[in-house]
This record gives sequence, C-alpha cells and structure tokens, in this order.
Amino acid sequence: MEFELKDVTLFSRLSKEQLETLQFHVHVRHYSKDSVLFYEGDKSAYLQILLGGTVRLYKTTAKGSQIHMHHFTAPEIVALYAAFEKVSFPATCEFLTDGMIGFLPLEKVYELLGDSDFSMTLISVLTKRMKLLSDLFHRETIYTSEAKIADVICNNPTVFSRLKNTEIASILNITPETLSRTLTKFKNKKMISIDHHVLTILQKDALIEIIEANIISKH
Repeated sequence: MEFELKDVTLFSRLSKEQLETLQFHVHVRHYSKDSVLFYEGDKSAYLQILLGGTVRLYKTTAKGSQIHMHHFTAPEIVALYAAFEKVSFPATCEFLTDGMIGFLPLEKVYELLGDSDFSMTLISVLTKRMKLLSDLFHRETIYTSEAKIADVICNNPTVFSRLKNTEIASILNITPETLSRTLTKFKNKKMISIDHHVLTILQKDALIEIIEANIISKH
C-alpha cells in the first residue's frame, strides 16, 4: 500500500525534498485487529504514524478496567506529545481494525524544528490534542450516557457501520446494554433510524438538545 507523508497534517507544509528525505527513513509494519501497538508506560525512539486502519487509546485502572481516551483513523500520528517530550506513553494503543504503522526516527523529525512552517504546524496539532483531552474530561465527568451517545451520533455517525456495538460502547466507556437501550429509545422517538448497521439522523436538533441539556426528554 502506497502512502505519502504529505497526507499527514504535521508534514503537510514541508517541501518536496523534505518529504522525500523523511519518507526514505519510514519503516512500515502491518498489524491485525486487536494487536497492541504499545502499552501504557512504554517508550519509543520513533514517531508512530497511523497509515491505515483505526486504533484506540485507553488507560487501565488499578482494578483492571479500561477507560477509553480517544480513537484515531488513518492518516494520523499516534501519541504525538509523548514522542516529542520523550516521556512514557500515557495510555495503551490497540488496533480496532487491521492497520499499518509507519515508524519514523524521532531524530529525523527533530531536524525539522528549525523550519518555521513545521514548528507552527506542530504547535497547531499539539493544541488540537490538548482540546481532545479537554473534551474527554468534559465527556467523562459531565455527560450522561444518553448525551455521550447523542454526541457520537451527531459527530461520527459512520462509526456504527464500521464498528460493532460492543466496540462503540467501549469507546464511550459504557456497557453494550446501555448503548443498545439508548439507541432503541432514540429510534422509538424517531430521532434516528438504523438499517443494516447504517445509522441515519432524522432529528438532529433533538439530539443536540440532549447533548446540551445532558438528559433525554421524557415527552
């Protein structure tokens, strides 16, 4: 499978020569679904670029339960902050589908820090990652289960055709039963329809109201 680093946001503003130099040093490895790319606490001397598939990041509690943090779909860089700060990965990364990772030596990336366009893009990407953490905190401490599900329906409806309900429930840190029960509520209220795993939004305003009110209407 061919890939181009220019498709990854972090490298999108580099020159053709810079891209060719970096791409020469990328080592590609294929993974099967459920494979673990890295564990919480691991370190790496490589920038890990998701070139194919979908992965999820999760933390494990002292009791062994998993807390979903985020999921990435190619093309995307995984654990960007940990790589540049040279710290241990704060979460475990697991493939939700078959996928492919490009390993780029960090030393080659550091050589680009003198490029102002690259540095500005890096700051922008890191800022967006900080927002992901903020959204995660808000979702896990504020949102009800109904609001979580309404949020993913509005912002990522295709996930229902790509992943199993058990996988979606894991991403939302809820039980599969809660997901199934809530989807049934939404269907009964004519907010959505689901046909052969294809979800169609029928009343987006009603779903947004659930997110903003953080409840499901009893009417």
